[in-house]
Amino acid sequence: MVKEARTGECTQRCCAGKHYFCSVELALQVIGGKWKPIILWHLRTGDKQRFGELKRHMPNVTQKMLTQQLRELESDGMILREVYPQVPPKVEYSLTDLGLSVMPILDQLSKWGTLFEAEYAAHVV
Repeated sequence: MVKEARTGECTQRCCAGKHYFCSVELALQVIGGKWKPIILWHLRTGDKQRFGELKRHMPNVTQKMLTQQLRELESDGMILREVYPQVPPKVEYSLTDLGLSVMPILDQLSKWGTLFEAEYAAHVV
């Protein structure tokens, strides 16, 4: 449910506990930041991945930060966390349909990154 509140000339809205003034701001609250897009990108194949696998893909992320970002993505309905009742516990992560819906955007972002890299390299001689 989206709630609106007038503040001056702008209308502040609230969705999923997030306050924003435009839909881009909301989108960036859900998928923005340093690690969330990368987590989503590594889950794009559709294969379930365990925490350790994701950590290996992102060697610079701390365990605490990865855990926090995974929890936020799960809370926002972007990923599914599946816990298997065994000892030691087995947990796997995968994209939900909502998470899959952001893949074309991340694909374009990846292509732009490749283009930027090539353009930058061409100008730094």
